[in-house]
Amino acid sequence: MFYLAEVEDYVRVEPKLFGLPTVEAVDQQLREIYSNYYDKELGRSVAVIEVLEVGEGIIIPGDGATYYNSRFKLLVWKPELQELVYGEIAEITKFGAFIDMGSMRGMIHISQTMDDFVSFSKTNVLSGKVSKRNLKQGDMCIARVVAISHKGEEPKIGLTMRQPGLGKLEWIKEDLIKKEKEAEKAERIAAKGEGKSEKKAKGEKKK
Repeated sequence: MFYLAEVEDYVRVEPKLFGLPTVEAVDQQLREIYSNYYDKELGRSVAVIEVLEVGEGIIIPGDGATYYNSRFKLLVWKPELQELVYGEIAEITKFGAFIDMGSMRGMIHISQTMDDFVSFSKTNVLSGKVSKRNLKQGDMCIARVVAISHKGEEPKIGLTMRQPGLGKLEWIKEDLIKKEKEAEKAERIAAKGEGKSEKKAKGEKKK
């Protein structure tokens, strides 16, 4: 989920930026610091939105940079359990698929790619035995976050596509059309049943 986060921190501005106005120097340094930055509590930094305030500079002996106590806004993306995510299949492996969600990647175990027995082919495609559905690199999908682990530098995000309304976009469309057809069929059967009941009632009245 995307958030606007307001952060206050001392920003270390390198000497190469000293020729710029202070706010601009802090802004450029922040963009460098928070490029691809991830924090367990904050999430993944997407962009520096605005520098709100810059205090007086502090110089530390032995360090050629200047430190400015600053307040700024960041656009961040933080994965949440049970959140729905949209993305592109970036890689297929024998144990599952990796989906690119824009800010991060998530992993879908082979058993969670579809509600079917799934096999991995030499052409890097995951195929359902009964449904004959295929999942390959480049497919656009909707998945749900079911696990988040913060072991290591990068978070590991576990996803599933076995629940209704999830999966490859083509599958979701197919399931929706199938559901609509089943609903129409049920309505026709119900209408025929009502018609027979009315004819029977009229027959009984004549008697």
